[in-house]
Amino acid sequence: MLYDVVIIGTGVTGAFAARELSRYELNICMIDKESDVAMGTSKANSAIVHAGFDAVPNTLKAVLNVRGNKLFPRITHELNVSFQKLGSLVLCFQNSDIPVLEELVQRGIQNGVEGLYIVYGDKLRKMEPNISPHAVAALYAPSAGIVCPYELTLHAAENAVQNGVELKLECEVTSIRHENRRFILTTPKGVLETRYLVNAAGVNADRISQLIGDQSFTIHPRKGEYVLLDKQFGSTVNHVVFQLPSEKSKGVLVTPTVDGNLLVGPNAKEIPDREDTSTTTEGLQEIITTARKSIPSLDLRGIITSFAGLRAGTEEGDFIIRPSMVNSSFIHVAGIESPGLTAAPVIGEMVVQLLEENGLRLVHKKSFNPCVQPVQTTRHKNTEQWNALIKSNPQYGRIVCRCEKITEGDILASIHRTIGATNLDAVKRRTRAGMGRCQGGFCSPRIVEILSRELNLLPEQITKTGGNSQILSGKTKTTRVHKTNQEE
Repeated sequence: MLYDVVIIGTGVTGAFAARELSRYELNICMIDKESDVAMGTSKANSAIVHAGFDAVPNTLKAVLNVRGNKLFPRITHELNVSFQKLGSLVLCFQNSDIPVLEELVQRGIQNGVEGLYIVYGDKLRKMEPNISPHAVAALYAPSAGIVCPYELTLHAAENAVQNGVELKLECEVTSIRHENRRFILTTPKGVLETRYLVNAAGVNADRISQLIGDQSFTIHPRKGEYVLLDKQFGSTVNHVVFQLPSEKSKGVLVTPTVDGNLLVGPNAKEIPDREDTSTTTEGLQEIITTARKSIPSLDLRGIITSFAGLRAGTEEGDFIIRPSMVNSSFIHVAGIESPGLTAAPVIGEMVVQLLEENGLRLVHKKSFNPCVQPVQTTRHKNTEQWNALIKSNPQYGRIVCRCEKITEGDILASIHRTIGATNLDAVKRRTRAGMGRCQGGFCSPRIVEILSRELNLLPEQITKTGGNSQILSGKTKTTRVHKTNQEE
């Protein structure tokens, strides 16, 4: 098949580009080298819907951040995604830094952010009772919020697929050539041909660009480490709490998550290895020490896991969203670091506009449906609703993950949805099974059994993250059953 558009990368920007394109009568395919969508930056970030006061005015980061922020209530409603508009606070700890907050207010006003103001003293402590006594003031941005980044990405990708987009996973692009006005991509899933190509490959976007001879930018991966605290600590803060930002980062934050946990991080360290998502003792200590400057009562007994994500920084310091100078049918969507999550819905619209400007004919699809139907789950149901669900399907009465109260019914639904889970972490992202206090210690063997049964695979073929991440290596012993003389 000759596609009209192929999108490389199924992170949040690739997913929203696909969703926007699915509004039109086009043959579209999105591909990714990983085993699932949202496997890069989109699954390991701060999950903040930024207000937009930090970005330099008139940059893409500034313009798209503010526009994206305004879209989030509608987008998350359409996609059936959890979203909470908590507001954010940027703290300063000495009076000499208050002018910096005032500069951020003016920058935010210039960017079009509404409702910004500085709070002091008693009002600040009323808003955040656990704030450091050394905090003298804070910039308050009421339009900031929180979301689940992998839920957002998954639902945007599913909505695209439901509207006709084809998805190919474990489909790494190894070469690209351009002949007869079409791109020819070599992948493990065969040769793909397309008239237009969108490069949304995250930290590997420069490598994809180089495959067509475009070396106009270089990605500088920047690692950020986080710690996650159990749900009993989720009410430690009421807002997203920042400190003054630096050139490389918006700084270490403390924030509730939409699922009720407490998230702390990230730091920012440029690294050469684009696959390195390891955490370090030094890095975790750095973010904890820094976070305690904001929230001195931060209780380390609440930490249940740590993780790291990579951000796709570039020397340009702004999003790179433009046609390639080598071939205008090749659209760059690169350098999408913070506030990329917030800007993603608008980036999708911008991709469509650039493709149209470069010759793609757009005809609206009458059957386009922007909404994702809710997946039946037990997580947000009260006792009466849960009992009714069990009566209709007893599998929703079998608890698999004790920490998060996830049932066999939930796990089956995650496997058989539009973009179904095929490994342990994919189930985790869709259901939260394994995200609680024991971090999968109890439920993982049972989930392996369910995946094995539903996917018709041997248990030792089930992986943690896809690829060669098998969990089991085979049987360790064989038990022989001895029959009695009577049985013989």
